[in-house]
Amino acid sequence: VPGAEPSRCIQNFRLAAKVLEHGKESLAPGETHSGFVFQDSDLYKWLEAVAYTLTWHSDAALEKQADEAVSLIASAQMDDGYIDTFYILTDIEKRFTNLKDNHELYCLGHLVESAVAYAAATGKNAYLDIAGRAVDCAARAIGPGEGQAHGYPGHPILEMALVRLFHATGKKQYLDFAAYLINERGKSPLFFDEETKLHGNGPSWRNTYLEHKYYQADVPLREQKTAEGHAVRALYLYSGMADVARETGDAGLLESCRTLYKDVTTRQMYVTGNVGQCAYGESFSVDYDLPNDLVYGETCAQIALVFLSRRMLQSGLDAAAADTMERALYNGVLSGASLDGTAFFYVNPLEVVPELTRFAHPYTHVKSVRQKWFGCACCPPNFARLVSSLGSYVHTVGAADGKPLLATHLFVAGSYDVSLGGSTVSVELAGGWPWEGNVQATFRMKEPLSFSYALRRPRSAAACTLLLNGTPLRAEERDGYFFIERTFSDGDCIQLCMELPVRVLQAHPLVREDAGKLCVARGPIVYCLEEADNGSALHGLSMSRNAPFTVTWRKDLLGGVTVLSCPGKRVRQDGWGSGALYRDVSATVAAAEEEDVTLTWIPYYAWDNRAPGEMRVWVRES
Repeated sequence: VPGAEPSRCIQNFRLAAKVLEHGKESLAPGETHSGFVFQDSDLYKWLEAVAYTLTWHSDAALEKQADEAVSLIASAQMDDGYIDTFYILTDIEKRFTNLKDNHELYCLGHLVESAVAYAAATGKNAYLDIAGRAVDCAARAIGPGEGQAHGYPGHPILEMALVRLFHATGKKQYLDFAAYLINERGKSPLFFDEETKLHGNGPSWRNTYLEHKYYQADVPLREQKTAEGHAVRALYLYSGMADVARETGDAGLLESCRTLYKDVTTRQMYVTGNVGQCAYGESFSVDYDLPNDLVYGETCAQIALVFLSRRMLQSGLDAAAADTMERALYNGVLSGASLDGTAFFYVNPLEVVPELTRFAHPYTHVKSVRQKWFGCACCPPNFARLVSSLGSYVHTVGAADGKPLLATHLFVAGSYDVSLGGSTVSVELAGGWPWEGNVQATFRMKEPLSFSYALRRPRSAAACTLLLNGTPLRAEERDGYFFIERTFSDGDCIQLCMELPVRVLQAHPLVREDAGKLCVARGPIVYCLEEADNGSALHGLSMSRNAPFTVTWRKDLLGGVTVLSCPGKRVRQDGWGSGALYRDVSATVAAAEEEDVTLTWIPYYAWDNRAPGEMRVWVRES
């Protein structure tokens, strides 16, 4: 990427392979590990995105490049299965001695995730074998036995990756390892304290007030009631909890996960689906603390919320979880990349004044324009692997009343093959969502098949009409889904027609930053005001909760978006003396304090794709 510092991730693997073949003495001056301790994960995430892409787009050149990367990874794996270029290039004797901060198990988790995906996409098992050997090595070092480290990852992801590896291989030891990591976390004595004492690790770079809460390791997971600490770590961990609970039938663990999910989504989530309020520790804050300008809202955190929401749906239908997944996806995730996919936000604010981001210290983490790359580039490849695998989030398969159940959660147009009751059913989704309120699902199958179909009724829609092959259909609604139970035949079409009114939203009274303010949404899309349409000093704008809206489709704007406009007010700046910072209210003339304006709203995800300038989601109520 021009102008960006090279990651040298590939170089790390080449040097590690060189060390394993010829010894460390073969390294030339300057040949050492580059980047962060977790630099390996960049390659793994890229390979995972490639795998998902290959499932729907054949590309021989890309697959060849990926195969070469897999071969490089294999050359950097030790005979006992261990692979981590940081330790191979620095001090291999210290491997597994700092699980808290050095990301070995985080990198291993991404290795496993990408290997499972690549095997499924290509039918090639070489990468999967690498991952299995690496996990076996870790499981020999970490576990409940004598001489093992009774530990767990400082940065979770391995937990949910192990469940995927269990499904890919059928080897139950991987599920058992995942369950161990989940159940061991937070037990007394706290492992990270014991590890530090044993190996003399220095203190973490983080300040101490978060301590073990930063890692969600202060108490066992079943005793945790609120989401705390590093947001991405927390949501990856909760995803692993949900996977283990579902696979092992652990109802108590699942209930604990639901409690944490509820805290995130009902007390610590922005209207855009952004999570992780604090720049300090990239962490959750306290309930209802949702600042719009100082928010962190790391793109990876919204992606992690999508991961977790799908797992909530796999554990039982709940339209609230599907709505959350959709909210995060269409707003907080998509805002993480420019429309052309060449620039990225690490932090996703809901209010920006460019001058503050450049000169005011508390805002240094906020950027008013997307960046071409980052030194810590976790978000762009994470974005790529989610978008390229989006098809796997559209449906889930289960059972209801003794029949196969197919549930549709997201209305993403495309053709999807699902295995249902031993048969393959293709579901063709079409319609104008999210801009228009129509969705249709057409079923393709060789033979008629009896099953239950659950179609989500979005809470963002108003009146709904359901049709079967063009004829009005009455269906039971439960858990936020329309349930259609019948014997389906090839060509059957379910159509959902919805009204999509503009919704004016207000925040909970305990959200201090949004008191007396309103925001605007239509369907799953949250809208914002940009300087390009509304001028500067956006803080001076206001609107009525009863304002009438004009809805306009603009094919020529921002790749094609629905634009909203409504009457509003702007505080006048003229009439103030050049030296007046404050004045008596009695000196003002009420009629001249505000002027009538038209407010123009664009989708939040599309901001900063034109001229740089101010942006805000929430405006004052007039």
